[in-house]
This record gives sequence, C-alpha cells and structure tokens, in this order.
Amino acid sequence: MEAIEVTDLRKTYGDRNAVDGVTFTVRAGETFGIVGHNGAGKTTTVECLIGLKRPDGGTIRVLGEDPARGRRTLAERIGVQLQESALPERIKVAEAMRLYASFYRRPGDWQEVMERWSLGQLARKAYGDLSGGQKQRLMLALALVGRPEVVVLDELTTGLDPISRRETWRLVRELKTSGTTVVLVSHYFDETETLCDRVAVFARGRIEAMGTPGEITAGTGTASLEEAYFALEGTDR
Repeated sequence: MEAIEVTDLRKTYGDRNAVDGVTFTVRAGETFGIVGHNGAGKTTTVECLIGLKRPDGGTIRVLGEDPARGRRTLAERIGVQLQESALPERIKVAEAMRLYASFYRRPGDWQEVMERWSLGQLARKAYGDLSGGQKQRLMLALALVGRPEVVVLDELTTGLDPISRRETWRLVRELKTSGTTVVLVSHYFDETETLCDRVAVFARGRIEAMGTPGEITAGTGTASLEEAYFALEGTDR
C-alpha cells in the first residue's frame, strides 16, 4: 500500500525549475529518504507534499488526498517537523505539548508522549533554555502528539552535536518500529543511508537515483551514498 504518490511534480520560480518532473512513491510503514545538497529541490518537494505550496504541474496524493485541496483533512493525519520550526522562547515544554494536543480532535495522551520521548524531566523548562538536541526532541514529540499516520522530518539533525544527532537517530528508528510512515529530508548522506529503507537522491530539481542505499551504491559502483551523489552529478568532491 502506498502512503504517498508523487507523479511528474513540477514547481518553478520565475525561470528556475525548483522541481522538474519528480516521481516517487512511499510505502506505508517505510522510512523514505530525500537527500541532496542545498538547492536540489528537497524542501520545495516537501512543501508541496504537505500543502504549503501548490505545484505548477503533476499530481500528489498523501493518504489518498490532494494536499493542495485537503490540507485541513490531512492536518489530522500527518505530523510535520520543518527545518525552520521554533516556539516562543518562554513557553514551557509541558505547555507546548498540551497546546499542540489541543489542535487535534483525537490526540494521543500528551503526557505519555512527553515521557516516551524523555521530556518528562524537562516539563517545566522553557523552550529557550533547552539544548539543541532537547529542542529537536520536543519538536519531534509535537509532530507526533496527534498520532499521525505519516511524519515528515525536514533537516532534523542540522546543527546538532554528534551525541544529540545519534540520539535523534534512535528516536527515528523507534518511529519505524511503531509502523509510522516517515519521510526524512536531509543533506546528510550518512543519515539517510543509516536510517532509510529507500532513498531518492535529488540534484538540480530532479531525482537522479532511487532505491535502497545498497542498490544506489551498487548502481554507481561506489561505497557510500555521498560518493554515489558525486558520481551521479559527474563532479568531484
């Protein structure tokens, strides 16, 4: 069963093709990676996926819905953590959890979600006083409090120290074991190679390769996704 279906997606800004004929599917329950350098078309694709931007061409179906038309319906079924996500500096962790739970008709128990993601001891701490890793953990918990069927994570570990990054990877693996469909957008090749069942390698607004990390590296005769990317682009590091 496909949770997401994207066919010939196109989005332009002036004379620039930000997304140029992208097609892919995401199976229910898998962790699907979208990887590429800045400007490759990753974020624009995700913004179309979640209904923030309307495509100039092609079709998108998320859980059977067109995000451009059914954004309100999908808001109850998908969780989103965007790169630019932030909260007011003085809001407490528990306050944020309770607030986000109130946005849904049938949310999960926000206190239980808070404990699951090791935020209980931070309940009374202000967002502005959290470390980078703690902030990311909170934003992930907020994306999950509505019990979504699909979670979209955009540049989840950007700016995190190595320990916080590895802890965040552990949380993403837990999502997979719960059966949640995860779309992980990243410019870190090792991250997608480690966490994702399948990966779409973006460059210049197009998908240059797609498959399991092993299939992509085997197809390019390389030892890693990062090496595969440069081989596909025809450039040196």
